[in-house]
Amino acid sequence: MSDKRMAGHRASAPSSPRTTARSTTETATQRLGRLLDLVPWLLRHQGVSIEETAREFGLTPAQIESDLELLFVCGTPGYTHAELIDAQWDDGHIYLANADDIAAPMRLTRDEAVTLTAGLQALGSTLVNSEVVERTLEKLRKATTAADPGGGQIALDLDDGSQHSVMTRLKEALAARRRVHLTYYVATRDETTERDVDIMRIVNLDGQWYLEGWCHRAHGVRFFRVDRIEAASVLDMDGTPPPEATPRDLDDEIFVPSESDLSVVLEAAPQAAWIADYYPNEGVVRNADGSVRVTLKVADPALVRRLVLRLAGDVRVVSPSGLASAVADEARAALDAYGEMG
Repeated sequence: MSDKRMAGHRASAPSSPRTTARSTTETATQRLGRLLDLVPWLLRHQGVSIEETAREFGLTPAQIESDLELLFVCGTPGYTHAELIDAQWDDGHIYLANADDIAAPMRLTRDEAVTLTAGLQALGSTLVNSEVVERTLEKLRKATTAADPGGGQIALDLDDGSQHSVMTRLKEALAARRRVHLTYYVATRDETTERDVDIMRIVNLDGQWYLEGWCHRAHGVRFFRVDRIEAASVLDMDGTPPPEATPRDLDDEIFVPSESDLSVVLEAAPQAAWIADYYPNEGVVRNADGSVRVTLKVADPALVRRLVLRLAGDVRVVSPSGLASAVADEARAALDAYGEMG
């Protein structure tokens, strides 16, 4: 690395009083998007001051300097002096070089266009009725067709058929803004419920479909796993969610236990280790023999009692001790009842 570049990095603009421009924690994806916007802008505005750049992007000067320090060690594959971005800001003015490849407009190959189209179609399926995805897909299809007549059309089926009729009704209800009546299995209570829901969106998270909507039974926003919806019918009623129905941040966990929920630790034999994947939990310890220790947060201890009794010795309650005693008492009562019948 040249002395000039090293000097430019060491002699960055002196610190000055800063004000915080953003109050929320920025994700790596958000920062990457900004850097991809920052590079071409700086190439078009050589010598621009750090303060002006900060105003342009709604950041503090300190954040701009942090971005420059990151750009200084970025580049195209190879990552030697010849490939790294040359960023200098020693006098408080920014000069960027060796970044033309990153700033150049993207030119997609046919295979890349097909892959991107398939990805966007998949995203369109996970975010039902997404106008942004549809607009982007339409532009990509036009560009692909112009370069390759007959291209741009991909048949992509993400539905394995097991939930086809339910998913079809849910999508119809969402598109028509109609309320749906669900027959829904609640795994945490091991019971089937009936409820009316105003759909907000249908999303796919970690390979699992969820419906988010305003539940009139719970009088709040709830997530429903589509594979646990046993039946769905579209009602002739307006399904617009109320103003207080706010979508959940998908960066958060889908299962959000209440502070009042009971924390339960279970130990499961290898043949019952599936409970760690089936039930929302707070943590799993997997042992070498295939057994697991699972920590659950449950609103109703009856779920645990039914689960342990149903699995007949393959699962035991470690804590709390009161629940372990209650399960043992219930098991003894059941055995006594069988003895009386004999």
